[in-house]
Amino acid sequence: MHFVVMGCGRVGASLARALDASGHTVAVVDRDPDSFRALGQDFSGSTITGLGFDRDTLERARTGEAYAFAAVSSGDNSNILAARVARETFGVRNVAARIYDPLRAQVFERLGIPTVATVRWTADRMMRKLIPQGAATEFRDPSGRMVLAEVHLHPDWIARPVAEVEDAIPGRVAYITRLGEGMLARPETLIQDGDLVHIMCEHAVLDRVTQILDEPITEEEEE
Repeated sequence: MHFVVMGCGRVGASLARALDASGHTVAVVDRDPDSFRALGQDFSGSTITGLGFDRDTLERARTGEAYAFAAVSSGDNSNILAARVARETFGVRNVAARIYDPLRAQVFERLGIPTVATVRWTADRMMRKLIPQGAATEFRDPSGRMVLAEVHLHPDWIARPVAEVEDAIPGRVAYITRLGEGMLARPETLIQDGDLVHIMCEHAVLDRVTQILDEPITEEEEE
């Protein structure tokens, strides 16, 4: 798969190297050509000097072919503008933007652009945003039987209550991370676009839980 990373600071460079090492093609965009030094000599992707929201620059980065676009520069406005151009002009479905101002993040989430506050930001979390599949184990009890994992939810679950999620799986929603902050989930809490959902279940059924939540909702689940 092809990925475009806008911003080659610490997070952008780490993300680009990780994607490159995983065998994906990666294009990194930054206005400062010296920033590309952070990618290291082993980086096999491409580097494009220019503004991350400029259409010509994004065309050179093959944004129209991208599976996902990450905007991780040091500016909120640049990140959200680049993410919107990638989605609305180039049709990239998986986009994410790093946001420093939590008040702005709430506005951007309403525009359908997943964001994460910079204080909570890691290249690993961005990777999960861009390739939303499977489960990331966060905790396992001493016996190894119980596990807490961040699980990707298919978009069909957006605007549905936590109670429906729990009815569909052999597990419980432990908590939700929304706009970079953790919150306890009540049965009536509605899943929002961009939520990170953390499930507690037995380790033996984690793959089953992941499969159920990662697929479209079936008619049986609707009933």
